[in-house]
Amino acid sequence: MSATVAMILALAVGTYAFRLVGPVLHGRVELPVRVREFLSAGAVVLLVALLATGAWTEGGGFAGWARPAGVLVGGVLAWLRAPFVFVVLGAAGATAVLRAAGVA
Repeated sequence: MSATVAMILALAVGTYAFRLVGPVLHGRVELPVRVREFLSAGAVVLLVALLATGAWTEGGGFAGWARPAGVLVGGVLAWLRAPFVFVVLGAAGATAVLRAAGVA
């Protein structure tokens, strides 16, 4: 067995075990309130970091101003609780208009 196949199998077993822990331990382990707050904040921070990375970079460099502006428009629409379709179309539309206007 090659090292690549062994690594894939190890990752598959680890992934399955990680997913199995939730249902097995549900109701048996009680996390303190402080830990739950940290986990919730950690999820938000991770999503914001992913959003920022996707909005500002492309291929290791700056993506230009049109994409972050589109993300900002989508964020404002989401904050205003617009339907998801309008959030996506608004973000894409803002980005497209700015790119058509020559804003890179």
